[in-house]
Amino acid sequence: MSNSADSPGTGATGGPVRRLRFRPLRMLTAAVFALAGLIFFTSFNTAKGTDIRQDGSLLKLSDLIQQRSRKNKGLDESNATLRDSVESLAESDDGSTRAEDEKLGGLEERAGTRKLSGEAVSVTLNDAPPDATAKLPGYPEPQPDYLVIHQQDLQAVVNALWQGGARGIKVMDQRLISTSAVRCVGNTLILQGRVYSPPYKITAVGDPDRLKQALADSKAIQTYMVYVNVYGLGWKVTDDGTVTLPGYSGTVDLHYAKPVE
Repeated sequence: MSNSADSPGTGATGGPVRRLRFRPLRMLTAAVFALAGLIFFTSFNTAKGTDIRQDGSLLKLSDLIQQRSRKNKGLDESNATLRDSVESLAESDDGSTRAEDEKLGGLEERAGTRKLSGEAVSVTLNDAPPDATAKLPGYPEPQPDYLVIHQQDLQAVVNALWQGGARGIKVMDQRLISTSAVRCVGNTLILQGRVYSPPYKITAVGDPDRLKQALADSKAIQTYMVYVNVYGLGWKVTDDGTVTLPGYSGTVDLHYAKPVE
């Protein structure tokens, strides 16, 4: 007796069972619904009840950088307050001699961790107007790169001031020490964990005449002055009289990359 009617692969006429033709379609439909459910769950979990279509609901990278910069500023100020408290307690009775205290004070001044007062000169650099054009004949119309302050411009000013005998330098509101690095990313300055936008102000304590002469003698600054005169980059040198530079309040530990083991 034939068992073809009972075979799962054939029908009574020997052809394939029709319902098997729709099984792949049903599986595909189920997979589509499963994928849609996964996408919905992922979207809900990411949004956490917010509208993910709104740009303001998600922090941009620039917002995160500014947020971290403000946090670093607060930590620096807190660290400076604690350091002042520790030094006040230590000065009350630390068992050291006067000579030792004077030696320590000299070391702190040279290291930049102690406040420094004296006559000062300030240099302010700023980007040129975005619609600037060449002011002098024979020069090409400016590229965007010509109209912004670069890292080498800030470094040139700092180096010239040190060359001119500066006893201490402050960039924006931070004191420079031997391990400070003046770095720019785009048209923003990153200094010791904090971010600044132009105009940039650099203040140096020292002999004003020597400081200004060192600025005038710098070859790098002479090149920068061409862009000042042709394209309108900002440049301003002022005598500030007697000022007090803050002491450096950040960490003095060196951080460096290590190979991955």
